[in-house]
Amino acid sequence: MADTSNKLIQGATGDWEVVIGLEVHAQVVSEAKLFSGSPTAFGGSPNSHVSLVDAAMPGMLPVINKECVRQAIKTGLGLKAKINLHSVFDRKNYFYPDLPQGYQISQFQQPIVGEGRVVVDLEDGTTAEVGIERLHLEQDAGKSIHDQHPTMSMVDLNRSGVALMEIVSKPDMRSADEAKAYVTKVRTILRYLGTCDGNMEQGSMRADVNVSVRRPGEDLGTRCEIKNVNSIRFMGLAIDYESRRQVDILEEGGAIDQETRLFDPKSGQTRPMRSKEEAHDYRYFPDPDLLPLEFEQAWVDEIAASLPELPDDKKARFVADYGLNAYDAGVLAVDREAADYFETVANGRDAKTAANWVMGELFAGLNRLELEVASSPVTAENLGRLIDLISDGTISGRIAKDVLEIMLEDGGDPARIVEEKGMKQVSDTGAIEAVVDEIIAANPDKVEQIREKPKAIGWFVGQVMQKTGGKANPQAVNAVLKKKLEL
Repeated sequence: MADTSNKLIQGATGDWEVVIGLEVHAQVVSEAKLFSGSPTAFGGSPNSHVSLVDAAMPGMLPVINKECVRQAIKTGLGLKAKINLHSVFDRKNYFYPDLPQGYQISQFQQPIVGEGRVVVDLEDGTTAEVGIERLHLEQDAGKSIHDQHPTMSMVDLNRSGVALMEIVSKPDMRSADEAKAYVTKVRTILRYLGTCDGNMEQGSMRADVNVSVRRPGEDLGTRCEIKNVNSIRFMGLAIDYESRRQVDILEEGGAIDQETRLFDPKSGQTRPMRSKEEAHDYRYFPDPDLLPLEFEQAWVDEIAASLPELPDDKKARFVADYGLNAYDAGVLAVDREAADYFETVANGRDAKTAANWVMGELFAGLNRLELEVASSPVTAENLGRLIDLISDGTISGRIAKDVLEIMLEDGGDPARIVEEKGMKQVSDTGAIEAVVDEIIAANPDKVEQIREKPKAIGWFVGQVMQKTGGKANPQAVNAVLKKKLEL
């Protein structure tokens, strides 16, 4: 487990410990909303995905979407959590202009999913276990828009009623890095399961971040909640700023006000939004329009049997079956598409070589093009064929990088590219000897030096590769040089 001794905040009056809990709001992958048949597709024109139920018209009653329930159970199983066969929907009462009912249908004391756990991998090679307090289903609110009119705000109800899973962690995290790693891991699990797409930039996943500070070993301090953080990087910045802000207040003899705050990415600061509500402020009570949610254990077992191989299991298999180290296996297992891509490339080939090409040259090229693996112009099959061309001596590793650059532009079969561009490796000893003779004749001083220091042969190899445009077979070049220089 992770060592927390190096995560303390150094204050003027001593050390402080930051305590972090997260509420991740994940939009359920479903074609329809939680209580209506309206579509959930992103990007529709304002108020085009709204039913009478979503708009809270009088007399309209909610009807539970079974697919959303199944997705919540699936997520709970992926989080190693307890599935509750009996749960209750409650009304959470508060007012916002974009909340047409005047309340949100959520779950309070009896959620669909209970306690679970997530193991996160940290950059220093250690792991940390974060407890899951609960997962409950709830409907999203609409969206207020303030920049469309000089004196009025607009309301878009397209998101109103969209199903959310709120995944509430225990206050187990002690640094911004742990919190970022936790959200990254949760997003990975959800994407593997297919229960949330994890696209934070589109609002389908966001987090409320609860931060407090205390002296090591003391009781929990007063927390502040940073609302609706939609970027993992911003989350880290918000936690670092907020924890330092609280330490400075306490060291000056002040007290922390329990409040909800917002993070401003431009200033890098949090600012007050409103005083923090407690559960009694929301006046929770069971929703009279919805019966308690009940299902059989057999259905849970059926869903469990359909789960895909999850990231931790995939990482362990990559280490055991492919001989990868834990770091490489972890990098490849973070993304399901990347993991599948690697396995296709590695099929029948050296796994370490396949991993190096996928994580190295391919990932670098895709990052430059701002593409995900799923959108790669280079198919896994073609990357495998490129590696085969290196293995059989058709091209060198250096030429292969040039071929990959061409493949990143327009895809294509690497063998065809090598043939059309005349990029085949030169293994003809006679042709290599001619280049070597030319370089030796032009550099008699280097010849004398290399006989005194044979390791300097690399200079001659470099010259030959330069003269041949990188096409000369390195093994053949070394053999000819050693023969000609009598090494």
